[in-house]
Amino acid sequence: MPALAFVFPGQGAQYTGMGREMAEKYPEAAEVFDRADRISSYKISDLCFYGPAAKLNQTEFAQPALLVTSLALLAVVKKQGIYPNLLAGLSLGEYTALTASGSIDLEDVLPLVQTRAGLMQAAVSPGEGAMAAVLGLDYEILDRVCRETEGIVDIANLNCPGQMVISGAREAVLRAGDILRAQGGKVKILEVSVPSHSRLMKPAADKLQEHLQRLQWHNPTPGVISNVNGQEHSPERIGDLLVQQLYSPVQWEASVRYMAEKVDYFIEIGPGRTLSGLIKRIAPSRLLGNVEDSKSLAKVIEEVEADCRKG
Repeated sequence: MPALAFVFPGQGAQYTGMGREMAEKYPEAAEVFDRADRISSYKISDLCFYGPAAKLNQTEFAQPALLVTSLALLAVVKKQGIYPNLLAGLSLGEYTALTASGSIDLEDVLPLVQTRAGLMQAAVSPGEGAMAAVLGLDYEILDRVCRETEGIVDIANLNCPGQMVISGAREAVLRAGDILRAQGGKVKILEVSVPSHSRLMKPAADKLQEHLQRLQWHNPTPGVISNVNGQEHSPERIGDLLVQQLYSPVQWEASVRYMAEKVDYFIEIGPGRTLSGLIKRIAPSRLLGNVEDSKSLAKVIEEVEADCRKG
């Protein structure tokens, strides 16, 4: 069996119907959705399977829905005898990775993620925050523009070479975007309801800390990579790093490079292929595939079996 890293998507990957086919075909996926429905105050499975999209796209609903869907897909992958050597997730996906590692269970992580999403949604009034993807510029240029732009605007994601995200107060993000376009970059305002990974999330992070302190985190097995520093978590630091994660830039490129030194392939587990696109830019020889439905699952199984025969 090749050494594998499983990676889990964050907010923005959600879509109506995610996980439905897998829950209909695989009892282990259906069981995860059933457990989540019993834990939650509303039927997460109905929201994932049928929408409406307007509700599913709201931060407070998108994050729990993505967590549960990715964990349901993971249960199917493990049933096929495919297991990871390392785990990571983008933003919300880090919580999925920690759950997959056994550091926390669904009964604790789902209420935690629901609380996190609610705190983030409440931290900034609708329309006052924004995020923008920036393509084609170096980190040093973004860093300087963010520091020199009036208002709150921060680097939120370092996704892959030439692709980063800025986040903050809407007017400041728009001003920074204009400057970055003048520098030769491509800037696209993202359809999000919360300016994640900016200083505007600090009040939400302070409130989240109270909830994190009540939990006992077990040693992640296998290891989970932190968004904050691109290194493996230790149990005693998980809570503190998850607090920092809310207002710190996601070090996704560094995380992938760290894992690429230790694994043969990456498998993205969850809705969409966003992370696969980023990994292809960072470590193209290490990308194996993604799992979001039965067709993509079959392809990954075939690829893993082919690699085992070669080995």
